[in-house]
Amino acid sequence: MSQTMSAALELSGVGKSFTMHLQGGVRLSVVSNVTFSASPGECVVLAGPSGTGKSSILKMIFGSYRCERGQILVRQGQAAIDVAAAGPRQIIGLRKNVVGYVTQFLRAVPRVAAIDIVADPLVSGGAARESARKRATEILQQLNVPAPLWGLPPATFSGGEQQRVNIARGFLPELPILLLDEPTASLDAANRAAVIDLIAEKKRRGTAIVAIVHDEGVRDAIADTVVDVRRFTDAA
Repeated sequence: MSQTMSAALELSGVGKSFTMHLQGGVRLSVVSNVTFSASPGECVVLAGPSGTGKSSILKMIFGSYRCERGQILVRQGQAAIDVAAAGPRQIIGLRKNVVGYVTQFLRAVPRVAAIDIVADPLVSGGAARESARKRATEILQQLNVPAPLWGLPPATFSGGEQQRVNIARGFLPELPILLLDEPTASLDAANRAAVIDLIAEKKRRGTAIVAIVHDEGVRDAIADTVVDVRRFTDAA
């Protein structure tokens, strides 16, 4: 079922719990009644201590975790798709065309050059390889990844270099919604500033962003709205 909506993303009454099978099937509530929205060009930062369910919320929006209650409406064109009720094929379509997700970890592909890892989302979306590689070089430059590394597999890169390749890959496609899970963790000041600039550029282009950042300086620089997740951690 779909419906019209103005926000790019809207969560209403969303809840998630896990069953602890090694502890007699005890059900552990992670979050309940999660309710917020993100409009085009707005960055919503999820705040709160570790363990309060911030990453679980992002994973439910992305469809990696299935939410048990509530709605997660994602705008696709003039319609809204409920991720909570979507099937696997629909989830794959949303990930390809609507919702991007950047974590702090790169799933490095053996023997594939960094530039091709970054360009892959564009190529998979139908862009010409040379055009995609050109755009990949531009964003790698913005993120201060040295040019001699572009043709090398990132499995041997430092942690910070791998993280910047991962950020470049996630930021390159022009998707309406972007989820960010600690994108600046472990980056130095110069590269944190580069990521802040990329986020500002996405916002100017109308991307709705939901981010988790523990660095207060980064949060203050990017957040239009701060949602304290602790209010969603009481049992429903």
